[in-house]
Amino acid sequence: MSPPPAVDLGVRPDGPIPNPFAHGLRRSVGRWAGPGLAVTYLSLLVVLPLAALVSKAFTSGFGAFWQAVSQPEAVAALKLTLIASLIVATFNALAGLVIAWVLVRDDFRGKQAVNAMIDLPFALPTVVAGLTLLSLYGPDSIFHLNVADTKIGIVVALAFVTLPFSVRSVQPVLAELDREVEEAASSLGATSSVVLRRVILPGIAPAMLAGAGLAFARAVGEFGSVVLISGNLPFKTEVASSWIYSLSQSDQLSAAAAVSVVLVVVALLVLVAIGLLRRRFDIGESV
Repeated sequence: MSPPPAVDLGVRPDGPIPNPFAHGLRRSVGRWAGPGLAVTYLSLLVVLPLAALVSKAFTSGFGAFWQAVSQPEAVAALKLTLIASLIVATFNALAGLVIAWVLVRDDFRGKQAVNAMIDLPFALPTVVAGLTLLSLYGPDSIFHLNVADTKIGIVVALAFVTLPFSVRSVQPVLAELDREVEEAASSLGATSSVVLRRVILPGIAPAMLAGAGLAFARAVGEFGSVVLISGNLPFKTEVASSWIYSLSQSDQLSAAAAVSVVLVVVALLVLVAIGLLRRRFDIGESV
């Protein structure tokens, strides 16, 4: 006598039969939930405020916008800000490379303390940083070196707050470089300068550019660290952020927004240009 036919109850030894529709729905939700939350958060914190800033800058039309950004005091403040930011970004790119090299390639007593101090400008409120620099390099300087109310003081303040960008951008890339390639080049007769120029610098150039771009963008909009040491002297030591603050304090919000838009556009263009340069370096290395 043959056994009765088995009845399929939809249950298998390893569990119930998966529902393709429910599985596809979960995958779709997971696929779109993350990007949706990221875009929403970015829009609320960055896109919408920037759109509001641009709208405020052009409230009275393009003529008022141009008048606000072309008046002599605004031009002087923007010029000083851009030149000082460019100087600081270039100098810190080189200084950041040297410091990162020491932290990665050398061992010395107190290395951990030095490594921790690199991030100190990130932890300090910028006004505290400015007061610290004013105490050290102001009228009561223990070194008898007074750079207060000078353009040098502005450069020093900007270099202080932007140094971590240059160091932290290069340090991990330098730590991951293949030392065997350097040793092979040296064994073939390459000098230290040739190894640095032909082997090391091409590998860390994108990171250096990224650090310089971030340093420039931060320096362009810096306020707290320079407001005390610069003295805010019109046409002499007044940076763009201080000029924007003065306009806002006098209820000229549209003019303040107009100058702010110029800073945002300049910083964005610099970051885009550096991104393109980094891509060219990456393409050149891959080829």
